[in-house]
Amino acid sequence: MQETAQQASGHEFEEISHSTPENSNHHLRLEDLKNVPLEVTAELGRCSMLVRDVLSLHVGSVIPLNKQAGEMTDIYVRNMPLGRGEIVVLADMLHVRISEIHGTGERSEGESNVG
Repeated sequence: MQETAQQASGHEFEEISHSTPENSNHHLRLEDLKNVPLEVTAELGRCSMLVRDVLSLHVGSVIPLNKQAGEMTDIYVRNMPLGRGEIVVLADMLHVRISEIHGTGERSEGESNVG
């Protein structure tokens, strides 16, 4: 089977203008960013397990975590630390009451800044 060689032919490209169309009023405003969804997570706790222990897990198994009930939890926004809070149960759902936001010095009403 014999292939035939093709020759490249010349092509002329149009010039692209970088100017904004005169009738375009679309500009990103800081206010527009308020509607961007972000993933917020609260860490209930962690543990380390051996492979054999993970393989023996079954429905009904209980995994011990490194935090106690009522202890503060870390809050993250897109895996970046936001602050700390207390896990609370409202209407059979877990929620986090924010106690501290990193970098703001803001604390809940019940906490004092006296150390």
